[in-house]
Amino acid sequence: MIASSPMGWNSWDCYGAGVTEDIVRRNAEFCADKLKKYGWEYIVVDIQWSEPTAVNHEYHPFAELCMDEYSRLIPAENRFPSSAGGKGFAPLAEYVHSLGLKFGIHIMRGIPRQAVHRNTGLLGTDRTARDIAKTASICAWNTDMYGVDPEKDGAYEYYLSIFRLYAQWGVDFIKCDDIAREMPQCREELKLLSRTFHDCGREMVLSLSPGPALIEEAELYKDTANMWRITDDFWDEWPLLYNMFERCEKWSVHTGAGNYPDADMLPIGPIRQDYNKDDRTKFTPDEQITMMTLWSIFRSPLFIGGEMTGFDDLTMSLITNEGILKMHRNARHAHILRRMHTDGSEIIVWIAADAEKGSYIAIFNAGEKNVSLRYCLAEAELYGNYDITELWSGDISAGDAITANIPAHGAKAYYIC
Repeated sequence: MIASSPMGWNSWDCYGAGVTEDIVRRNAEFCADKLKKYGWEYIVVDIQWSEPTAVNHEYHPFAELCMDEYSRLIPAENRFPSSAGGKGFAPLAEYVHSLGLKFGIHIMRGIPRQAVHRNTGLLGTDRTARDIAKTASICAWNTDMYGVDPEKDGAYEYYLSIFRLYAQWGVDFIKCDDIAREMPQCREELKLLSRTFHDCGREMVLSLSPGPALIEEAELYKDTANMWRITDDFWDEWPLLYNMFERCEKWSVHTGAGNYPDADMLPIGPIRQDYNKDDRTKFTPDEQITMMTLWSIFRSPLFIGGEMTGFDDLTMSLITNEGILKMHRNARHAHILRRMHTDGSEIIVWIAADAEKGSYIAIFNAGEKNVSLRYCLAEAELYGNYDITELWSGDISAGDAITANIPAHGAKAYYIC
């Protein structure tokens, strides 16, 4: 069981399908030097690492992929030089581990189409790729894979072989794509995938993408995975952030030990670097504070999307605020208390218990103008006088109410004890 919601870095927001080993190494080094002490630990290589020609966020239909004789994708040596000679991701994982961090990779559900077309073998069985493929089960946005028919002989052996390979490489985190929202048609394949994941002999985190995950399948996700996306790709646009309040409200009852609904990556700092080195998040500073506050009280996994070596002081302050990160670790039973529309403004109030002592209250201004307010703690069923710490500023007060000035699209987060 994962004791806390995972935190780390993922290559997608910066480099799409085209990340390379040198980029991964320098971000791992930055994370180890600047962020590890705050709890950031996973370094994840996103999609298309087996494709030699991938360069940006755009997919190449029916691209040739690097693959071994057992129908398993392997890293492209031109992009990941340390994988040469059949080493796979083992050398890169070893380097990440040497920094005191953990290593993760992205995979697509299913078996490579090129393996099926060539009818290559499967490890541990005399069946072949063609025997287990479900050729009518394809991804709508990527042409790499066919689904696997979990009823076919050899399906278990295939999935077990890929997870055992990743275990041999030293992988700690698997982001499995084209599965979270593909229900109910992929339900049995997810169950098989999860079974072999847990049979592989190494403890790893299993993350499901893309979203939006289906609320009616919540118990299936909890039975099979550690985290699952509750949204499609999340980018630096206020309407997407505003929509996340409703998504988090719906999913908050399903957050618990080892199970974390995932609001997706944090598009902060330099992003989309494969297109423009000058591209930085379009979120305002206040919107970034709102995002970090909501993700943290909700206990979403926190995965940085930006090129970390280009972070400025503001970005660093967002991801190293010890009070906010403690809220991310310790918040329990988080839920919305109120959503108030008054005089053209919109105030959203969340509450959570602290696992050790006290409570958290987050107040969001989702409206278009600045707001001054006084929020009585009795409305949160907190009666009497308390010490009140605003986590972003560090300001401390005492009493039975919160008094705050909150900018448009901004937030305040309080520890009440």
